[in-house]
Amino acid sequence: MSRTNFQELLDAGVHFGHLARKWNPKMAPYIFDQKNGIHIIDLHKTIVKIDEAAEAMKELARSGRKILFVATKKQAKEIVAEKAAAVNMPSITERWAGGMLTNFPTIRKAIKKMNTIDKMKEDGTFEKLAKRERLQISRQREKLEKNLGSIKDMSRLPSALFVVDIQKEANAVKEANRLNIPVFAMVDTCCDPSPIDYVIPANDDAAKSIELIRDILCKAIEEGLSERNSRRTRKPAKRLPKEKLSSSLQARSCAPAGVQSRLMSKLPPRPQRPPSLQLPPLRRKPLLKLLQQSNFSQNP
Repeated sequence: MSRTNFQELLDAGVHFGHLARKWNPKMAPYIFDQKNGIHIIDLHKTIVKIDEAAEAMKELARSGRKILFVATKKQAKEIVAEKAAAVNMPSITERWAGGMLTNFPTIRKAIKKMNTIDKMKEDGTFEKLAKRERLQISRQREKLEKNLGSIKDMSRLPSALFVVDIQKEANAVKEANRLNIPVFAMVDTCCDPSPIDYVIPANDDAAKSIELIRDILCKAIEEGLSERNSRRTRKPAKRLPKEKLSSSLQARSCAPAGVQSRLMSKLPPRPQRPPSLQLPPLRRKPLLKLLQQSNFSQNP
């Protein structure tokens, strides 16, 4: 069963594309018609693509991987950041710093610097600095928080990207393709869908359209996370006590008496040792006789 329907997408304005004179020919399979100089997106194909992307995101969330949400457009900033934080996923909503994926160790150093400043404020060492130094460090901290605050818990590269408007976030898509990171994206009629792994043909300018698709995908992520948590909290099987366990193992290993007798009857008889090789029984002499016969029993 699909996660959305035709009427919901129609009410949110997902079907509106860009101007026909600005279209990209590679988006032709997803275009239904043209009206008043504007392309109309085929919503039947959009529903299929949304379901594919939602299932893939659900699998990623179930396996405990992170999906980075990228949306720096004015109408998409707050919408994406709010929901990404709700499902415990990192997001970039201010500015895509060059090399955020390809030069990730440097980004981690900047995040560690921000954490160091926070520790200085907690320890009280920040108050011991001069006033000018405190102003400089606090400004630096605000700048880092603005650009990298939403990814400070991301200790490794994300497993996937969700992008709104791939023309504006072209650098993010290029870095993800270079590192073979799958990209989920809302693609309008003026964009090239070839570098995107999971294309969602939709209107990426309307806030309602972005909010609807964001809700569907985040709901799939929540389902994956809940399945992961339920699998973790599943009760382990009860263990038997040692006495019962040993008795049960012994019962399993031992065959019934009738089966054992039948098996023993089929075995060949044990060969007896020839009389020449039979050894006489060992006779032990009393300890007193041995001591009397030995020289050690006599006193010097």
